Amino acid sequence: MIILGIDPGTATTGYGVIKQNPKRKDEFEILDFGVITTKKTLSEAGRLAILATDLSAILKQFRPERVGVEKLFFTTNQKTAMAVSQARGVMLLLCQQKKIPIFEFTPLQVKSTLCGYGKADKRQVQLMVKQAFKLKSLPKPDDAADALAIALCAGLRKNL
Repeated sequence: MIILGIDPGTATTGYGVIKQNPKRKDEFEILDFGVITTKKTLSEAGRLAILATDLSAILKQFRPERVGVEKLFFTTNQKTAMAVSQARGVMLLLCQQKKIPIFEFTPLQVKSTLCGYGKADKRQVQLMVKQAFKLKSLPKPDDAADALAIALCAGLRKNL
């Protein structure tokens, strides 16, 4: 099974594509990871169009069987929350149109699943991703590492 993890953002969206070992369901390998970036100088609509185009290409290339997406949690900056919500909406729509099952996780759920502690910091998450995928170095940037963590959470879920 191929799984896509998405850490949504307007300026930077992290993505991670992993594959589950068919014989050992708790083992996964990384197929690809990285970030989709947009320029601040573009309009909101322009930025969303880039996110849609790039995510569509990832969906077409890897054809994931499930997608994990981070749920938003903002307490301070409403402007940022609105922009990220729009980006997240584009991503959910694209996955829904392709009829790919979507799993949503809060940052607390991702950290609890990987680190056993919901308030783990970014470095702890990176270390657990490194260990889970037997990487030689920490996955970077942070958004891509988070997306791999989200993909792993989606892969570990038994059902919708």
